[in-house]
Amino acid sequence: MSQKLSDFEKALAGCTRSAVHLEMRDGYAVDRESADFTAWRAGHRHDPADRDAWWRPWLTLIEETVGRGVEVRRARIVSLPASEYIRFEHSDTFTNVAAGEQIRWLPRRQASDLALPGNDFWLFDGTLVLINHFTGDGNPTEKEWSSDPALAKLCATSFEAVWERAIPHDEFQI
Repeated sequence: MSQKLSDFEKALAGCTRSAVHLEMRDGYAVDRESADFTAWRAGHRHDPADRDAWWRPWLTLIEETVGRGVEVRRARIVSLPASEYIRFEHSDTFTNVAAGEQIRWLPRRQASDLALPGNDFWLFDGTLVLINHFTGDGNPTEKEWSSDPALAKLCATSFEAVWERAIPHDEFQI
């Protein structure tokens, strides 16, 4: 049985070196994840020993990508004190780390002097950019793809500046 891959999955599958993701919002489409978010609010936490219960198929995709030798890194710029959504996200991030994704957090106050793009993005092998657009309440509206070298350079430079300052997930406390 063949499965149709999304453009994102194709881009990730085509990576040979790196995929980096910069997130800069304090909330994302909570209504889309309402079951997980509601369960978290009620006290549910993922069991580190129960890997099958974690967020699949995303984590499988990351494991496969990292297994091919691609470095997958995510940096999150967050306001402190953290929003309820960021606290929810932080509590589940160990699953991403276990899948091989490297994740760091940067308090927003420490990003004030950085030149950052106006939107969250993915950068694949330093050349292909996926810009994610959202409504004010965090619902995705569209994805914009670009291979413009100037935009790729801006995203790469911005990501590395954030990464250099950011705190590894295992050390970041909310």
